[in-house]
Amino acid sequence: MALMSELAPQIDAIYVNALLYLGPSSLADSERTSLLAFATSQDRIVGIGTPDQMAACASANATIIDLGGRRVIPGLIDGHMHAVRAGAQWDQELHWTGLTRITDALATIQDAVTRTPTNQWIRAVGGWHPTQFVEQRCPTRDELDAVSRDTPVYIQALYEVAVMNSAALRAVGFDSQSDNPAGGEIERDSSGQPTGVVRGMGAFTRCLAAMGTRSVAEQGRSTAVMLADLHAKGLTGIVDPGGFGMTPESYEGIQELWRHGGLTMRMRLFASAVDSGQEVLQLSDWLMNGKQRFNDDMLRLIGIGEVVHYGCHDFEGLDTAFTISSESRNELLEISRRTARAGWAMHIHAILDSSIDVVVDCWEEINQEFPLAPLRFTIIHADAISKRNIDRLAKLGVGVVVDDHLVFKAALSQEAWGEDAIRRAPPLRDLLDAGIAVAGGTDANRASSYNPWLVLWWLVAGQSLDGITRRQSDQRMNRVEALECYTIGSARLSFEESERGHLTVGALADFAVLSADYFTIPVEEIPTIVSELTVVGGKHVYSSLSI
Repeated sequence: MALMSELAPQIDAIYVNALLYLGPSSLADSERTSLLAFATSQDRIVGIGTPDQMAACASANATIIDLGGRRVIPGLIDGHMHAVRAGAQWDQELHWTGLTRITDALATIQDAVTRTPTNQWIRAVGGWHPTQFVEQRCPTRDELDAVSRDTPVYIQALYEVAVMNSAALRAVGFDSQSDNPAGGEIERDSSGQPTGVVRGMGAFTRCLAAMGTRSVAEQGRSTAVMLADLHAKGLTGIVDPGGFGMTPESYEGIQELWRHGGLTMRMRLFASAVDSGQEVLQLSDWLMNGKQRFNDDMLRLIGIGEVVHYGCHDFEGLDTAFTISSESRNELLEISRRTARAGWAMHIHAILDSSIDVVVDCWEEINQEFPLAPLRFTIIHADAISKRNIDRLAKLGVGVVVDDHLVFKAALSQEAWGEDAIRRAPPLRDLLDAGIAVAGGTDANRASSYNPWLVLWWLVAGQSLDGITRRQSDQRMNRVEALECYTIGSARLSFEESERGHLTVGALADFAVLSADYFTIPVEEIPTIVSELTVVGGKHVYSSLSI
């Protein structure tokens, strides 16, 4: 039995008949399959042992909760999710995660029409892709018109393509516009009429802007709805990497929720540059003033990223001719130096090995002045990283955050990189064998689904949603390794691995009680797992159990 004796008289709850996975991978298999009890006091785990041992230490007021042999894991921590941006609109968007047929997707639109005013848009903005549908295509304009004649409908497949119904085309002005918007494309048929399909950030941004803005209070309430949905997947923490357009004002909604005590997810934030050409100035402002805005156990700013410099951002890595100019490289070097000097972490997007080369060149130079290993600098994605650059990251003590965007985009990426490259993308085994700290995330909600179990399946199975197993077996993780990435691995990003990402005495009482045993369920069923009870700091933030 393990027990914090000084807190034993203050035990609030004892959870019995738990199939308890404590973390880390050194735990013996026999311990992962034995029923245990554990006790919580305030926000901590204070005891682990048999039910009798826990009960003997508790006061008469302690609540006994029987988990019926369910699997209990440390709360999941998404190491890369654009949750602040997603939360602001969450309750007005459709979420197509897990849908497998276009008819099911259209049914969600038809249902939304019945409760949506005609001047309010219906939208599914990212988090889905046509490869998830058996039809292997997007819904068409005609299909959207059939379920919504007058209410604008906009559906965006990741950052790849969007389809609009006729009402949406009229609302944006794309039905009569002859020229493409800057940075975008309006697809037209042979007669010059718009098909409803648009592509490019310029077109996407124009459509999203037409939907209007929400008040801070509305954004806060919407964020609370999102957090409930994420808790239902077992999430207790999120690392938000900022991203495109994330101004200081973008955080007002989550601040509103936080100020009123409604923030139930541990949020760790990175600050991004907003405007191309202003990166050094804008990120310097965050370094000087950012931590005054967010700094407690629930909401904390921890570093600079993901958009550190627009000239260094290789997007989805599909443009293999992408290069970083010497000017952009020098500004990245200066931003990295300022970040390291301030003692902050950096979280930078890089997919192509050529991009990683430039980033690591800069970081090796900075490392001579300010050792990076204690600062938790990380590369995000690293899908096409070479063995040479893996070795360089290992020497610097730099980490990597992996996600499942390739579960949707593997076919397109294979066209760009070749079959040999996609067979090891990302090279998970090489990263682990080099001793690199690896975290896991979704990159939701536009570039990928918000379902963490889809990521865990991708890391273990290496199969994309089109049914093809892309990543070769020697570059996959086992289930324990994948879960560690999504728990203690992500906790490392915010220097919290001593008290989060595992269930040991003294750790924070952040855990999830699962609908199925992740360690024994057939691998193809991993994406179907949900949480039946999610606890953050000892508080039940989601439950479908009768307790």
